[in-house]
Amino acid sequence: MEITASLVKELRERSGAGMMECKKALAENEGHIDNAMEYLRKSGLAKADKKAGRVAAEGRIVLASEANKAVLVEINSETDFVAKDDNFLAFTKAVADVALASGAADAEALKDAALGGETVEQARAALIQKIGENVQVRRLVRIASDNIVAGYVHGGRIGVLVELKGGDAELAKGLAMHIAAMNPPYITGSDVPADFIAKEKEIEMAKMTDKEKAKPAEILEKIIGGKVAKIINEVTLTGQPYALDTDKSVDAVLKAAKAEVVSFSRIAVGEGIEKVVEDYAAEVAKAMQV
Repeated sequence: MEITASLVKELRERSGAGMMECKKALAENEGHIDNAMEYLRKSGLAKADKKAGRVAAEGRIVLASEANKAVLVEINSETDFVAKDDNFLAFTKAVADVALASGAADAEALKDAALGGETVEQARAALIQKIGENVQVRRLVRIASDNIVAGYVHGGRIGVLVELKGGDAELAKGLAMHIAAMNPPYITGSDVPADFIAKEKEIEMAKMTDKEKAKPAEILEKIIGGKVAKIINEVTLTGQPYALDTDKSVDAVLKAAKAEVVSFSRIAVGEGIEKVVEDYAAEVAKAMQV
């Protein structure tokens, strides 16, 4: 039987094992997925499959950096308790170091990277068996540049990478801390999409009274323009007051240092994951009716 990519993908999703392990299991079992699944379970690579469907929205952001390159990796657990476990913490650090050294482009590629005589995916499966919770290596972001690269992680929950042209490492670290706190969507006003600006103008116009709308067009345009400019400052890094010196804007700080933020990445634990909220009272009431 032909070992297709879709077959490998299906087995990987069912077992939680690595791509190469799934391909080998299918080859050893002539493409029969159930037999391949049993093969993986017997070899200890699929013992975590029953936990693979559980929502893992807690965890940590971990940083690894060297010279002018850095990576952030988000590794999720089901509970905050496990996110503080020594075994989990050791795993996250090891994975971040591998991510930096391997040059893996994303979390999927990272799964097959070598980690202490096994793959990251195999180490993840072993950790699940040990701690009894689903663990997922969810995201990886990387910056490698000839410019200054700095990283910052706040409380293991928020991670930021910054690429800075000019300035120094201290400024780059300060900007990473600012971005962690203020979460600007854009770097400068020129990065703000035209449709966002148009929508804000529409909103500001709708908020105006009939008396204000009756003003001459050029005055009305200035009023709305001023309100939108303020909003743009709020959503851009350079327009915000600098978190480490709120008497100055980030733009002013950058100009004083003759520096420019080329790029940044900010990730937070669990963002975008729909968490399951357990209603234990309802669960008990339901059980009592059975």
